[in-house]
Amino acid sequence: MDSKTALILAGKDGKEIKSLLNVGVDIDLNGTRDFEVSVHRNAWDADFEYGGLIFQPGTEIGGRIGRMYTDTALDYIKVCGITWRGMLNGKVIEPPSGQDYRIVSGELNSILKSLIEPEFDGLFVVSSVSTGVYVNNYQFERYTDMLSGIEKLLKSQGYKIQITYVEESRELGYVLIESVPIVDYSSEIELSQDSGLDFQLNDIRNGYNHMIVAGKGELADRNVIHLYAWPDGSIQKTQYYTGIEERCYVYENTSTETEEVEEKAREEFVQIMNRQEFGMNTSALNLDVNIGDIIGGRDYLTGVYMAKPVSNIIYTTDDQGNVSVEYQVEGED
Repeated sequence: MDSKTALILAGKDGKEIKSLLNVGVDIDLNGTRDFEVSVHRNAWDADFEYGGLIFQPGTEIGGRIGRMYTDTALDYIKVCGITWRGMLNGKVIEPPSGQDYRIVSGELNSILKSLIEPEFDGLFVVSSVSTGVYVNNYQFERYTDMLSGIEKLLKSQGYKIQITYVEESRELGYVLIESVPIVDYSSEIELSQDSGLDFQLNDIRNGYNHMIVAGKGELADRNVIHLYAWPDGSIQKTQYYTGIEERCYVYENTSTETEEVEEKAREEFVQIMNRQEFGMNTSALNLDVNIGDIIGGRDYLTGVYMAKPVSNIIYTTDDQGNVSVEYQVEGED
């Protein structure tokens, strides 16, 4: 959180009420996708209301108030809510009536506009600027949450979702949604011992590399698919590892429709095959990256190197205005 810009409180009509000073703030953008603002009892007033907004203009930091916690033994009250990503996560992309899947074609921002804007009563506005990137007959998973569906669509094109609260005046503000290219900083930002922070690199090369997918059906009529991991991390239908190098795993799923079983199996396969896990404590490092961008890490002693996308950013501020920022990468809890 930019220490130079205060967090703003707005009413449920979106009109700015005041800056939030001398409060504690904890905002988890894309993990739990929620926030807590700790307000001292002697600073409490009726301006805090359910459905109100908190935000930092020009950033993704913010959300909608939906819970208040009070304990008379404590000297503060917690004003809590859901981040903008959390609100997207609370919507579902449903197949049209009579169809199996929601299928879309067109320019990325125009697709997002058709999905998002009808659901948020004017609070969320999708950019009308064309990305120049078009998809044809993209198929969403059945009943996927909107955030996951959009992220997968954009990632398939090398793009990510960018969220910014725009305040044109104290009477008007909105959440701007844009499709922007993923930025690979791994060649520019390489975390190592020289960065002065601790991190963990886990290079797993004894994972499963053959998955037998057993779906619906009985005995010889059962739907069975074979999936194979390759050295480049891809999953294919032809085998690479054999003999002593082969490790086989049986995945059973009789509850998912046959046409979706392979997709679910691939998602699980990624979790158990050869992979690289990257965790770090970046609270003391000032990184100018966003969710979806890629950074790299290297251990000089072992030579292990990996690059991972940033999956979450957590902002914490105490009531004195001291700010800490924690970046989490894909695969890190």
